[in-house]
Amino acid sequence: MPGPRRRWGGGLVLATVGALVAGCASMPDHGDVQPVDSSTRNDPRVRVFGVAPRDGARPIEVVDGFLEALTSEDRDYAVARKYLTEKASEDWHPGSGTTVLTDSALANPSRGTPPNEADDAERATSYTYVLTGKKVATVDDRLSYHPSDATYQETVRLVRTGKDKKEWRIDRPPTGVVLGKNDFQRLYWPVNKYYFAARGEAGRQPLVADPVYIRSWEDSVTQTVKAVLDGPSGWLGGVARSSFPDGVALRRGTTALVPDDDNRLTVPLDVNRGDVSAAECRKMATQLLYSLRDLASTSVKMVELRARKGSLCTLDEDEADAVVRQGGGKSGQPGQYYLDKDHRLVNFDDADDDGVPGGVPGPLGTGDQELRSAAVSRDEKYAAGVSLNGDRLFVSALAGTGELRFTGVRSKAADEKDRLSTPSWDGFGDLWVADTDPGNPRLMWVRKGSADPVEVKVAGLGEGDRIESVRASSDGVRIALLVREGKQTTLRIGRVERVGEGEATKISIGGLRAAAPQLEEVTAMSWAGGSRLVVAGREEGGVRQLQYVLSDGSVPPKSTLPGLNGVTDIAAADDPSLPLIAHSSDGIVRLPAGMNWETVSKQGTGPFYPG
Repeated sequence: MPGPRRRWGGGLVLATVGALVAGCASMPDHGDVQPVDSSTRNDPRVRVFGVAPRDGARPIEVVDGFLEALTSEDRDYAVARKYLTEKASEDWHPGSGTTVLTDSALANPSRGTPPNEADDAERATSYTYVLTGKKVATVDDRLSYHPSDATYQETVRLVRTGKDKKEWRIDRPPTGVVLGKNDFQRLYWPVNKYYFAARGEAGRQPLVADPVYIRSWEDSVTQTVKAVLDGPSGWLGGVARSSFPDGVALRRGTTALVPDDDNRLTVPLDVNRGDVSAAECRKMATQLLYSLRDLASTSVKMVELRARKGSLCTLDEDEADAVVRQGGGKSGQPGQYYLDKDHRLVNFDDADDDGVPGGVPGPLGTGDQELRSAAVSRDEKYAAGVSLNGDRLFVSALAGTGELRFTGVRSKAADEKDRLSTPSWDGFGDLWVADTDPGNPRLMWVRKGSADPVEVKVAGLGEGDRIESVRASSDGVRIALLVREGKQTTLRIGRVERVGEGEATKISIGGLRAAAPQLEEVTAMSWAGGSRLVVAGREEGGVRQLQYVLSDGSVPPKSTLPGLNGVTDIAAADDPSLPLIAHSSDGIVRLPAGMNWETVSKQGTGPFYPG
């Protein structure tokens, strides 16, 4: 009797190799070939290849073989298509989407299917199976990841084929591709594609990272370029825009994009020269250069965009960086700050001969106003601080003596622990803070840190939910929130929606979604560049850990960080080469790349980078 258990080894082989090359679809010419089992199929040193159906394979073998072939690395799923009828192969579109399950899909005989295939092999003309599993996520046709905890169920039908009608093939396959979580993490790689913020201020239009998952064994450069041309994901909605004209695509006949020996990539577009201005072309090239930086399989230092007849523009990395920096914040390495034992704002870099940091210029560094928490603007011209008892938010310049200015944001919560959160500056120089008062929870926004405070509505919060922590992104169009829901604190990402200009700007938060659905308790978080965040949290029944997550709710490869006890604050810079900084039971600590945590100061709290 056919059971729901997947039988590894019947439909796949693996080859152990010394190195993996993205996009390679041929059998390696060296290394041992052996059957796949569950202990080796996720080894990064192996390549997995599908095996075609054997003659006379039973229906359950065909279904299992098809599902296993989906986990192989052949182009266009050539082996998986051998399990389908000719018509089904033509109609099946694996690029329509991917369903990610906690484990491999189980194939169960549907009601009405004869219980014994052997007894009914001569009589039956069709079989149906129901594929079941627990969803982790779906990846749509634009390669965007969407977390899910729904139940998966889809019917697969088989019919007899061939001249003698003796071979079973699938004539109703599942929609798109169905994979277990481990196979998905082996076969797909997260890449940020970049677009410009739809609205800017003072000539500044920062780039917004939009994460997608590309197939690791295929041509990563061409996949990434096509993904950029497809435009922003639906979630980014009206807050990000592409500089590429609507409908623009690679020129017909372009099958692969390969940089030359000088790391120059030529991208032929189906567009006329007069359709794109020089300024817009530079922005288009900038989007591509930034998007291609995430690829480990290649290095692109320069992009040339070509129209149907002639060149549109050529841009190198330095020129792209200049486009992004226009009107931006401070250039160079950002400072590292924390509050010392006297509740003053200090800079790691401003230490005396004994290595003891001194207070920053102005009243927030002198101790005249003791602080519970603080934040420094991204251009490092201003600092914001919450009073020691948590009831008021102040702003001061970080040059000269400065003047301490009360922003007008005040919490009236009776308990000090339920007052203002740590503040945060976004990429437009605006200031955010949450009032965690259970009786009147609010998210407050202070334009440029100087206008009258505005309460911001957050669509998607449930009744009784309250924001406990807020971190604005450097692009100014996304915001990370720790939301208290009953006894749990979860990480949510919202879309910052602006209407109007200057002082007339109206602002709200929409598109709220879970960014770490696998964690039931998140205690600290920080943006870590692009679409990545670093979080301290705990899975259900698990221990507290530090890890990276992406803003779309997925977990990137090598996401777990070295353990650290008693983490209350953690911070990261947009530049991944800069160390993480945190406050733990060991004091202020730092994690340089490739090393372990090291103590910076036994005293002090709330370490942070600008923002």
